[in-house]
Amino acid sequence: MASSPDFSSADNTPENPGSGSESEVSAASGVPGGGERRGRVRARRAAVMAVPATLVVAGLAIFTAQGALGVQFAISGMPFTVTATELNGTGFEQFGGLDNMAPGSPNAGDTGGQELVVTSAIKNATLTKLCQSVDLGGINLLITAGGGAEKVSATDLTTDSTELTGDASFNNIEIGNDASTLTKANAKGPIGVFSQQADTVHIGNLRQTNYATTAGVFKLPGLKLRFSDSGC
Repeated sequence: MASSPDFSSADNTPENPGSGSESEVSAASGVPGGGERRGRVRARRAAVMAVPATLVVAGLAIFTAQGALGVQFAISGMPFTVTATELNGTGFEQFGGLDNMAPGSPNAGDTGGQELVVTSAIKNATLTKLCQSVDLGGINLLITAGGGAEKVSATDLTTDSTELTGDASFNNIEIGNDASTLTKANAKGPIGVFSQQADTVHIGNLRQTNYATTAGVFKLPGLKLRFSDSGC
């Protein structure tokens, strides 16, 4: 995942980070003339700090805030879908941030080459019936694994998502941590950033729209890669 810019400097910190609203973010993106792109980027940075917690299916809370990302590469800007019938993890953390595309990416559109994402980090994870697909324009690249007796497993797993749904439960959850103090997985955000963490996480019927995924070790038993008319 692309390393997130450091927003701790005065030049990059949006004014009034705690009071931005959706309408203000929209207005900020319309700065006239040469400042239009800069305005959009600045508005997105402000949104990272200002967007409140949003409830997802069955009470899964996703928190967006300014944050350092788990990935260290420029994203393609092409989202991909990940599904699993079940995810179980130990050592769970979650915070938000920005992923960056390569300079001049044709997928940048009017985003300034940035995508506002939620980073989820899990120290150890298992996934049942994993499916991943990316739309290549009329045809999908489809990957499946873990459909048999052996599950997909990963260590130091991070995902950068724009949407995540499922039926979730947490054990010993802490909500409102400073992201720089997270201890459950190998990921931290900058000081002053809102986050959450838990000892364990379970998500049934997981579905994510991701821009990046990384793992220290990723084992995919029964891996099958193919082209398909439909995605996950």
